[in-house]
Amino acid sequence: MAIQLPPLPYPETALEPHYSGKTIGFHYGKHHKAYVDNLNKLIAGTPLEAKPLEEIIRAVAGDAGKAGIFNNAAQVWNHTFFWNCMRPGGGGKPTADVLHRLEGAFGTYEKFAEQFKTAAVGRFGSGWGWLVLDGGTPKVVTTPNAETPLTTAQRPLLTVDVWEHAYYLDYQNRRPDFVQAFLDHLVNWDFVAANLG
Repeated sequence: MAIQLPPLPYPETALEPHYSGKTIGFHYGKHHKAYVDNLNKLIAGTPLEAKPLEEIIRAVAGDAGKAGIFNNAAQVWNHTFFWNCMRPGGGGKPTADVLHRLEGAFGTYEKFAEQFKTAAVGRFGSGWGWLVLDGGTPKVVTTPNAETPLTTAQRPLLTVDVWEHAYYLDYQNRRPDFVQAFLDHLVNWDFVAANLG
C-alpha cells in the first residue's frame, strides 16, 4: 500500500497574498511530493510497505539504520499537518475554546503568539515550530529537521514550517516576517480546535 500525497485542503493560490501560489507549487508540488516518492522507494518490498504513515514513523524513530525512512516519512506527515494548519482568511485571535486554553497556559493570546514566534524564528537551521498538548497543557516547542512530536507523548495542535523552502520565495531571509504573517493571516484555528478534541 503506497503512501499517497494528500490533496491540498485549498487551491494553490488560496492563501495569497500572504503565501503565494508559486511557493505552494514548489513546496507542495516538489518538496512534499519528493518526500512521498522517496519514502515509497525506501519501504518498497519491506514490512513497512503495508503500514500506515504514523506507524512507519513510530516504528523507525531513533533507529540510525532507518534514518532515511524516518526523515521522509516524518516530513510527509509534518507537511500534511502544516497545510491543514492554514486556511484562507485565517490567523488572528483563535476561536473561544482555543483562546481559553491558550490564556490558561500563557496568560494572553499575545504572550502565546510572542512565545511561538520567538521559538519558531529562533530554531537554528531547518525545522518546525509547534503548539502541542503536553500532559493536557498547551506548550510551545520546536523540532529540528524532520523531527516531530508524534514520537513523543505530546499531541501536535499547530505547526509552522521554518525550513527555508517553506518561505524563501515570498520572504527571502525574513523568517520573522513569515512567522508573523502565519499568525496574523493564515492559522486555521478550527483545525487547532479539532486537534484539542
